[in-house]
Amino acid sequence: MPVTYLTREGYDKLQEELEFLRTVKRREVAERLHEAMEGGELIEDAEYEAAKNEQAFVEGRIHELETILANARIIDPSLSRSEIVQVGAKVTIQEGSNEPETYIIVGPAEANPRMGRISNESPLGRALLDHRIGDEVRVDAPDGPFTVKILKVE
Repeated sequence: MPVTYLTREGYDKLQEELEFLRTVKRREVAERLHEAMEGGELIEDAEYEAAKNEQAFVEGRIHELETILANARIIDPSLSRSEIVQVGAKVTIQEGSNEPETYIIVGPAEANPRMGRISNESPLGRALLDHRIGDEVRVDAPDGPFTVKILKVE
């Protein structure tokens, strides 16, 4: 299983979600299933079917979180302080004459471009890795290639 990069904050957030799903959500779903089973014809009972679907979703998410956390590598921000872009780095880039944009390179489990957090596995994140301030980097994106200049790495 590949390594999943997480910030300490991201790791703790996923840990909290896993604990909630294991304790609270599992119990809620089990109660819904029990009530639906007592409600009559199981084959025709939409509530029973919905509860079974929710149970499958919860168990799938628990498994996914367990896998992510078992393969997690915590990003140490103090190690990211260099001129070279690495996972955990805060990078300011500029495409042509557009306004500069700043992103933090994180693992896919924490990616949220609207919040300025891009995955190291995304086209932009992958292209920026191992480059330094002043480099012009070609990004092979689904909508076509473009070039950005790295202005700052923190």
